[in-house]
Amino acid sequence: MSAAVPPVWYGHEDRLGELDSCRPFVDNLKQVHCFLQESLPFVDRIAVAVYDPDVDLLKTFASSDNCATDLVLYQARLADSATLSEIVALRRPRVVNDLDVLGGWREHAQKIRGGFGASYTLPIFRGQALVGFLFFNSLQKNCFDEAALHHLDLVGHLLTLTLIDHLAVSRTLVASVRSASTLASNRDFETGAHLDRMAHYARLIALRVAPLFGLDDAVVEHIFLFSPLHDIGKISIPDRILQKPGALDADERQIMQAHSAKGANMVDTLIGHFGLNDLPHAGLLHNIALYHHEAMNGSGYPAGLSGDDIPVEARIAAVADIFDALTSCRPYKKAWSNDEAFSLLEKMAGDQLDAACVEALISQRGEIEKIQKLFSEDPLG
Repeated sequence: MSAAVPPVWYGHEDRLGELDSCRPFVDNLKQVHCFLQESLPFVDRIAVAVYDPDVDLLKTFASSDNCATDLVLYQARLADSATLSEIVALRRPRVVNDLDVLGGWREHAQKIRGGFGASYTLPIFRGQALVGFLFFNSLQKNCFDEAALHHLDLVGHLLTLTLIDHLAVSRTLVASVRSASTLASNRDFETGAHLDRMAHYARLIALRVAPLFGLDDAVVEHIFLFSPLHDIGKISIPDRILQKPGALDADERQIMQAHSAKGANMVDTLIGHFGLNDLPHAGLLHNIALYHHEAMNGSGYPAGLSGDDIPVEARIAAVADIFDALTSCRPYKKAWSNDEAFSLLEKMAGDQLDAACVEALISQRGEIEKIQKLFSEDPLG
């Protein structure tokens, strides 16, 4: 017989207590997986895909295990998956105890399947909006019975709330910075379409160079979120300089170049005001704002960094920004063709721009054209 439990006791260990800390979501996911495997050892993997409604893309975001290498740094259209689309339409989870019965797997579905025998899929909603999907995968078949699902529903909704909170923090920060750039003196120096295109160009680049630079899904997603905020510091630049139609003189150029450091300071101040100093990946936003005008040969500003000393997120943002600037209409120039812009980027590669990032972008012409069509400028403003 076990000893009687005293009326007041501080000896219980809260195994999931660290979920309350501000740390990367994938760390929380792995901890929950370890906890879950004590009662359901056949759950071999828990994974999350997030949804981008603007382009109908599901994007891998985090997983608790590396047993399926095809299930990272991947994206696919939700419309291309009839089964996942059905889950969204019904707003109900799906249990497949033998994945072989589905048959007819398309190439992207084969990757999503990942060699597993059974799966339990929960859609993640915030109100009416689809946030993504939570996948519980097993290498075994016929393992998700009612007893197992009882546990998985509880764990699944715990992870869902954790994910929504994690994404909401980053997206609220992004919305705040973008709002500041719009509201400050009501100056619209960058259109929403430019910011959207740049974000998606940055994601194309980040996905392609991720293996080279060791980027994971969460880093790629935050580069996508944060790269359009690179020029936040321009709200501090006087109109006479910011909107000058001709070339800047030396003094004006120095003032303009100060926007990088001012932008990083603004970002740091906002992060402090929101109490987000421990926010995972906040450093990416700081680096993008501060270093996106550095050059590979050391001739850039504000720090004169060169080569690998320039954070990769800033190198990615620089290529995405320059390409969209070249291919967009401005009061002082016509839009360049993609071929003209590619040619200039190739000339800048290795000297001013990261060569791998340039190659990553120009090798994806088809995806670029889709982004340009989807986020085209409104000629009426």
